[in-house]
Amino acid sequence: MTHKTTGLLADFGRTDLATAGGKGAALGELLRHGFPVPPGFIVTTDAYRLLLDETGLGAALDGIDQNMADGGALRALFARFGMPAAVRSEIGEAYAALGGGAVAVRSSATAEDLPGAAFAGQQDTFLNVVGEESVAEAVADCWASLWTDRAIAYRQRRGIDPREVAIAVVVQKMVPADVAGVMFTANPVTGERGEIVVDASRGLGEAVVSGRVTPEHYVLDRTGRIRSFAPGGGEVVISPDADGGTTEHPGNRSPGPSLAEARLRELADLGYKAQEHFGRPQDMEWALAGGRIHVLQSRPMTALPPQPLRLNAVQRRVGPFFIEMFQERPYPLDVSGWMERGILAMLHRMAGSVGVRFPGVGELLPEEDGVVVQLVPPVPHPTLRTLAAPLTLARLARRFRMAGWKNDPRFITFLEQVDRLNARDTQPLRWSEIVGVARESFATMQGITDLRSSYMPGIFLPMLRLRLMLLLFGRLRLASALVAGAETMTSRANRSLEQLAAMVRADPGLADAFASFDGPALLQLVEQDPAHAAFREAFAGFLREYGNRETVSVVLSSSPTWSDAPDVVLGLINALLGQRPAAADQTGAALAELKRHPFLRIGPVRRKVLAAVDDARAGMAFREDSHFYATKVIPPMRRAYRELGRRLVAAGAIDTVEDVYHLRFEELEAIRDDGGALPASVRQRYRPLVQARAAKRRELEGIPLLDTALLFRNRRRAAGVLVAGTPASRGRAEGPVRIIRGPDEFGQLRSGDVLVCPYTNPSWTPLFQRAAAVVVDMGGLGSHAAIVAREYGIPAVMGTGTGTGILAEGQRVVVDGSEGTVVSAATD
Repeated sequence: MTHKTTGLLADFGRTDLATAGGKGAALGELLRHGFPVPPGFIVTTDAYRLLLDETGLGAALDGIDQNMADGGALRALFARFGMPAAVRSEIGEAYAALGGGAVAVRSSATAEDLPGAAFAGQQDTFLNVVGEESVAEAVADCWASLWTDRAIAYRQRRGIDPREVAIAVVVQKMVPADVAGVMFTANPVTGERGEIVVDASRGLGEAVVSGRVTPEHYVLDRTGRIRSFAPGGGEVVISPDADGGTTEHPGNRSPGPSLAEARLRELADLGYKAQEHFGRPQDMEWALAGGRIHVLQSRPMTALPPQPLRLNAVQRRVGPFFIEMFQERPYPLDVSGWMERGILAMLHRMAGSVGVRFPGVGELLPEEDGVVVQLVPPVPHPTLRTLAAPLTLARLARRFRMAGWKNDPRFITFLEQVDRLNARDTQPLRWSEIVGVARESFATMQGITDLRSSYMPGIFLPMLRLRLMLLLFGRLRLASALVAGAETMTSRANRSLEQLAAMVRADPGLADAFASFDGPALLQLVEQDPAHAAFREAFAGFLREYGNRETVSVVLSSSPTWSDAPDVVLGLINALLGQRPAAADQTGAALAELKRHPFLRIGPVRRKVLAAVDDARAGMAFREDSHFYATKVIPPMRRAYRELGRRLVAAGAIDTVEDVYHLRFEELEAIRDDGGALPASVRQRYRPLVQARAAKRRELEGIPLLDTALLFRNRRRAAGVLVAGTPASRGRAEGPVRIIRGPDEFGQLRSGDVLVCPYTNPSWTPLFQRAAAVVVDMGGLGSHAAIVAREYGIPAVMGTGTGTGILAEGQRVVVDGSEGTVVSAATD
């Protein structure tokens, strides 16, 4: 043995995670900085590794699939091989130096008490251990607890390689607590950073952390003053036993607090000092004994919601538009790549052209540990230049005529650049050259940014002119329906899908395949069965033309396109196989009503009004089509990312190609391959980073980016109304509810269903050809869903906030798109 395998707790600090484990490193750090931590020593990870190397246990473990093995069998190996004599001797010496007596023996793994992976309760703790032999046995049991079934499953879920985990053991003087419990320096339920939450119970804190007792529950302000208090149940009290171990006995329900206000202030002060020291909210275990508070553990809080937002009127107004785009949490590469250098760069450029400052990506999507935790609806800030915006918009609208935008040399150049990007084969390129392909994709997007900056003013002025005319005629309600019939790439794609559905209906064998299979099985059949060659060729042509369309959101390069997920497109075709429900021609009816107005009998007036309608439609078409062409940049960018991911997998830096999205673009830029394989330093640097971000992302899985209740909390529903929202497409329709939460469920929609979904984008709109009505949690009058619903003449209610949560699958409802309501068909 080359060096000692034990050391005083005070000799370790936050940088000693590899030798002291998470719990030991944190406790040593606190003790060194004056916190009231009980004295003790650490049996380091060197002792655990010595056990593996000298006893043959390591070789035995290497011969087993450690992710799949039975935990009991693995722990039996520890008992069989025993403890190295040198380690046993050092533990005895350290215990004697501590003064003997009762101690607490706590596991401290190298993968625990980390941001995103607390490992709370996954390894064992032994309380009130007395005697040298008992301490050594408890240490061995802590080592073995690294292999409990719960610990194995926990590591698997978090993608932690068991061979990369070691375990230390903390041995401390036992604190015979009068009252003990846990403290959170932020509210773990609401995320409120201005509140401290304390759970307490009489006796040892084991009763609280194990859930054996309903604790007293305190919510404190930052100074420790009580905001609310709930008495505990007092079901049991756990106390140290005189001969070692612990004893349980019945407790008594206490109507009042066990902790005086002075103790609560002391706890709050300790908690905030620890939070300030470690730089993040803390989950602290504490004990009160003999009139003194002791800190037994402090670790970063996990699964902590972000600080609750308080939205102003502007944020509530724009919030539905942004939450519709951010239904999934962006990855670091989404944010630092396509969003920051593509989509948001476009928004900044367009806003800046009229003197408006748009918030940066860090304000829109704040991060913790490199992972987006929240969506903050932006508040654009006008400047003095904004006063000149009307003149700027008018000048651009006169200069750039909407009808000829596809003849603009910048658009032609954009398409040529996309073709060049698609022709690049990334496989033979060097690392820096592949990164260069991604950079070229961002630069190519500048072409669409330039076009939108030039032509977008041509949307606003015709729409304003048309609305003023309709207001004069008393027909303002027709505005939305009049512009819904614009010919766009989206409408062309939807017609092409109808043609593919017609091919399926005309071929009994193909129709039977669609009825019998879905997802990957259907895709495999379509791609391989010689009998379906004609459909396969037509389907491939469709993907060549429209495969750049996003499945989830235009802001997320991590989500697949239609070409990447052709089974999603097959699901759309499957949804189109049924008979199309009868629907009103809202655009035609609105135009006919307008033409009947007496003013339009006057020739010049009629021509001006109809020209205004055409101009407004052209503007809407430009908005849709420029969105479509912007997504042309995504496929070559995703191919570059995949190749980078493939090489990182080969280097052992990540486990799957998709893990590349856990890295930031500038981190990918910083890697050098020197013309060959990636150096070993890449694995050493990036693998822990990716694992930590993946763990943080998993930690946040159940926490929404934005609480939609903040956007719709003031909405009132009339009696009998199940769901209410923004009236987006007129008419009434009845049908069964079909909840579709994502693209992988497209094929579940049946003709005549009421489509209820959390969000939409253009890839969802083919479903509208078969839906009786549409009810969407997010979005407004100008969203893709609303526009296409009006085009197909089906009722639509947008921005309900809670439609997917309140309405039930198969429930028969009536949707009123004119009133923005959904009611039960039984009570209609």
